[in-house]
Amino acid sequence: MGGRPVVIALLATALTASALAHSSAQTVPVPKPAPKGRDVQMSAQDGQKGPATTGATQTPPNPVIPDPHRNVPASIFATFDANQKAQAGRVSAYLSSLQSLTGNFVQVGPDGSKTKGDFYIQKPGKVRFEYDAPTPIDIVADGSSLAVRDRKLATQDIYPLSQTPLRFLLSDRIDLLKDTNVVSVTADDVYISVTIEEKQALIGTSRLMLMVGVKDGQLKQWTVTDPQGYDTTVAVYNLDTTKKIDPGLFKIDFTNYGTPPG
Repeated sequence: MGGRPVVIALLATALTASALAHSSAQTVPVPKPAPKGRDVQMSAQDGQKGPATTGATQTPPNPVIPDPHRNVPASIFATFDANQKAQAGRVSAYLSSLQSLTGNFVQVGPDGSKTKGDFYIQKPGKVRFEYDAPTPIDIVADGSSLAVRDRKLATQDIYPLSQTPLRFLLSDRIDLLKDTNVVSVTADDVYISVTIEEKQALIGTSRLMLMVGVKDGQLKQWTVTDPQGYDTTVAVYNLDTTKKIDPGLFKIDFTNYGTPPG
């Protein structure tokens, strides 16, 4: 990816275009060819168990990378049996129960390179991702807008939060089967995986695959697939639902970070 480093469209398919031109020193990789329901291999993350609030610090998991050759159904007429509906309902209930969530993340791009950092979620609609050095990127959503910020260049790009597939994760309450276009629901002994598809006339088709642990019912990772079929996988760990979060973390700063025209 060399000379023109890129900022991953971690939260928005819209970020895969113009936002990616403004980061510097470190490449935050872009996604990889499209996810399938559950054609994935198990990894060290499989052992990641326990409640969302844990006193013990966990080591970074190895994200489960979806098979790049998987074939996700693209039908808006997808039907699901009683078990699949129950699994989707379980994921919906879990997401709806969350009000705040903090932790660490590992992000894997299409070339296999990894970046790490911390994240903060305050529902509805607020999130902050801080990448560890040398990556100079923060991603901040304030409830209506999302900013991709480059600390080194002191620049940022602003996007409507409504264009981000992870707005489903940030919704106050969600019923995945009613409120989204779910194209796949699968489960094994380790994960429940729900894939959501969105078609936008000007942008194309994007997907979000959420993976929740079967045993503990907690969020483990997600994969965002952009309209070009490239994936970014983000695994989360050291989750805490009780930590009080500083509201200032979700403020989009227009004083120290300009917003380039266009």
